[in-house]
Amino acid sequence: MNITEKQTTLLWHIFWSFCKISPVSFGGGYAMIPAIEKEIVENRQWMDEDEMSDLLSIAGSSPGGIGVNASTLTGYKLAGLRGAIAAVLGISLPNFIIMLALTIGYSAVQNLPKVTAAFEGIHAAVVAFIAIAGWKMWRSAVYDKSTLFILLGSLSALLFSNLHPALLLLIATSLGIVIYKWQQKLGTIVSKDIKHEKQTSGNNPILAGQYIWGDGI
Repeated sequence: MNITEKQTTLLWHIFWSFCKISPVSFGGGYAMIPAIEKEIVENRQWMDEDEMSDLLSIAGSSPGGIGVNASTLTGYKLAGLRGAIAAVLGISLPNFIIMLALTIGYSAVQNLPKVTAAFEGIHAAVVAFIAIAGWKMWRSAVYDKSTLFILLGSLSALLFSNLHPALLLLIATSLGIVIYKWQQKLGTIVSKDIKHEKQTSGNNPILAGQYIWGDGI
């Protein structure tokens, strides 16, 4: 198999992987995160947990839906611009077809008791998907007092103030950089301790990038 055939095969696999993720991810972008991680990290082994966690940090910090952002970044990392296009088409096309069909048929069945019950069940399941995604983000982003302080401060600002999320993200990013520089100056850089801990335990997927961005919080 020559290089062109390999690239074409990779593009097809990227497209098909996100095609499989898209139709089963009820509840939006954050509900897609566990499915994306399982497909890309466990099944395909295109990335490790560290790379995927960093990618989700960037996707969550960027404008737009995290699912589409994550697919774009994944495709671009694997196969450049064509990979990004294949990933976006893969994650968007099935949903477009499904939503078109639902739009046509929904008005005829929206008041049926079984349809209402089905959507209530979907709503409950989506809560579990989002909870799992939140727990994974917690494990990768909060690993010392500083990151916990940023998390709690950001959560409080979101709940009890009118601060715009974009401004809050900028403040948290700046604060993360300041704290990192301060720890570097004191010779107590957290990332070195984390790296050592990861090498000894093998189950702590944390990088300095998440310390700054906080998984998009």
